[in-house]
Amino acid sequence: MTLEQCYGAMGADYGDVFGRLRSERLIQKFVLKFLDDKSYELLCSSLESGNNEDAFRAAHTIKGMCQNLGFTVLARSSSALTEALRNGPTPEAGQLFEQVKADYALTVSSIEAYKAGLEA
Repeated sequence: MTLEQCYGAMGADYGDVFGRLRSERLIQKFVLKFLDDKSYELLCSSLESGNNEDAFRAAHTIKGMCQNLGFTVLARSSSALTEALRNGPTPEAGQLFEQVKADYALTVSSIEAYKAGLEA
């Protein structure tokens, strides 16, 4: 799997991020680093414990990373969740979180498949 195919698998915009970063090597570096980021775990634990401030911060961080990396689908859902948490959780925050979970899983599985190809 190429990096461009990885982006396609997750519904992301490789052309956009390449237009900004201009280096497949640099894109690869940041895509692989995404797997080590702990913001998603913080989001999950914060929502579970009712810590809206940390949940908002984590959702906002995920949104920013995804916008920078061109992870279109996850950027969109994490942006909606960020807004739903901005001034305290709204009734739709739970449903939006479920979408973020699905989009995050797709993103991570796509990156892991790409990474496995590099290591083969």
